[in-house]
Amino acid sequence: MSARRLRVAAVGLGWVTLHRHLPAMRKVAEIEIAGVIDRRPGHAAEVARRHGIGRHHEGGLLAAIPWLADVDAFSIGTSPFSHAALAREALELGRHVITEKPFTLQPAEGEALVELARRQGRTLAVVHNFQFSRSVRALLADLRAGRLGELRFVAALQLGNPARRLPAWHEELPLGLYYDESPHMFYLLRALAPAPLRLLRAELHRSTRGLQTPAWISAHYACGPGSLPVKLNMAFEAPLSEWHVTVAGERFLADVDVFRDIYVRVPNDGAHTAWPVVRSSLAVTWSHWWQHLLSGPGHLAGTLLYGNDEVFRRFAAAALSGGQPADVGPEDALAVVRMQHEVLARAEAIA
Repeated sequence: MSARRLRVAAVGLGWVTLHRHLPAMRKVAEIEIAGVIDRRPGHAAEVARRHGIGRHHEGGLLAAIPWLADVDAFSIGTSPFSHAALAREALELGRHVITEKPFTLQPAEGEALVELARRQGRTLAVVHNFQFSRSVRALLADLRAGRLGELRFVAALQLGNPARRLPAWHEELPLGLYYDESPHMFYLLRALAPAPLRLLRAELHRSTRGLQTPAWISAHYACGPGSLPVKLNMAFEAPLSEWHVTVAGERFLADVDVFRDIYVRVPNDGAHTAWPVVRSSLAVTWSHWWQHLLSGPGHLAGTLLYGNDEVFRRFAAAALSGGQPADVGPEDALAVVRMQHEVLARAEAIA
């Protein structure tokens, strides 16, 4: 590993690697893309040709890569079922690892990887990216500056349309799509809540379509000594796909439209008389549309990285300096897996 650049090989050349990991790595000056690896016949060669990457390998064993000596780290973008095994092999080979969410399928797998990374003295990171999007950074800046006033609640709402593009394997996961997508909601709530979260209860409404993925799942938390309410609601049979995180303070309500990368801050409307109601409408519509000028072109072109570039920047900096990256390191990865399984264990099915 040179003093300036981390040589990263991408493993698993599906949608997330092609549309998020590789474009993000190209934006990080400290990263050199060392090559690409995939098990499907001819796929790695085609991706390498299309993206101008000099080396490729077809196979599932990292130790069999002929140019392994030129790799400092691996980015893992395979299906969740192979994350733990690939990360373990990479760490045992003495390489740094960054893996797509979900980190692992069981907390015990995650704990073993965290301990292995510690013993090997290697950097281990997870792609928890939306917390670094432009809109979430703006919300976090307002929270740090106290602009919202004393906090009243934090909430996350995820609506998912089952007709959208979904990974073929999602129904094989614990509670199906819940396990694949909930890490985003959990790490966002961890980033926005002012103190650690304590789960109070969770509720599960089973699929109306006979699927493993539920129709609805809710988790209710208390935050800090004042028990600030923190709520998560995920609906998987909606006619729209919308992801929002909301923070309410005594002075403002702040909302992030995650997919559109839009941040809206609306002032307290007091007695809810005519002018404050109109003012709220103006604040929402004006903020929504002018931010389309910032995020809209990238959204339409499919080039928004939603903070992935910052995740890989932190990973590279940590690996080059011999540390662990803030907010996307091993303990962060493990905390989110534990939150996923705490809900799985305690969700009460509603008839």
